[in-house]
Amino acid sequence: MRRAVRITVMELIDTHCHLDVAAFDADRSRVLHRARRAGVASQLVPGIDSAGWDSLLRLCAGEPDLFPALGLHPVYLDRHEDADLAELERRIAQASPVAVGEIGLDFYVAELDKHRQQQLFEAQLVIARDAGLPVVVHVRKAHDQTLAVLRKTGVKGGIIHAFNGSLQQGLQYFDLGFRLGFGGMLTFERSARLRRLAKALPIDAIVLETDAPDLTVASHRGERNSPEYLPEVLTALAGVRDEPPADVARHTTQNARVVLGI
Repeated sequence: MRRAVRITVMELIDTHCHLDVAAFDADRSRVLHRARRAGVASQLVPGIDSAGWDSLLRLCAGEPDLFPALGLHPVYLDRHEDADLAELERRIAQASPVAVGEIGLDFYVAELDKHRQQQLFEAQLVIARDAGLPVVVHVRKAHDQTLAVLRKTGVKGGIIHAFNGSLQQGLQYFDLGFRLGFGGMLTFERSARLRRLAKALPIDAIVLETDAPDLTVASHRGERNSPEYLPEVLTALAGVRDEPPADVARHTTQNARVVLGI
């Protein structure tokens, strides 16, 4: 008689998934189902502009394992107006998102106005601080500037999305109450620097993310990313750290729960 094989699914949290965007319109419910079966117990869905907040909030209201964040993304400066800041405050009071985000500084894109980015970032940090909410931060080529603004505003903490700074910068974020998001890029063997970083950082500083539909895992290169691939990020992280996947899953899930309050 053949013995049944028991499969253990670890509980994971995707701390950055844009499940609300049009790339998932055709099969969103099926993606959610597959992610849940893969062990993704919760997902943080960050906003990028005020025009998308309504649909994002409706999506999260209908799914108990989806948690909303509202924010104005630095890459989409041309979509944002000063009035959006007052609207953000109103939505926070009305809809109770778990975080403010996706916000931050992107100095990689040369044509983006740095001064305007900093104004918008600081204003949203103040809103988050006054509301007692963590923030989800997008940073490219601006880690030192971001750290300075975070220290200045005294925000509660949060997540540095798709972290790719130095070990020293990562530890500084951690000291400020932040966790560092690692995603699909960790699954590529060529990402040697990122893998060294993921190994060197304390496990208490790390959370998992996909950034779906972008930045997919190596096994689905060239395809749409999906939250159901989060276990592959877990496997890569456990591999570079030479630690049992179950231990890494437990730590990273707890880190996400603590910083996001979910």
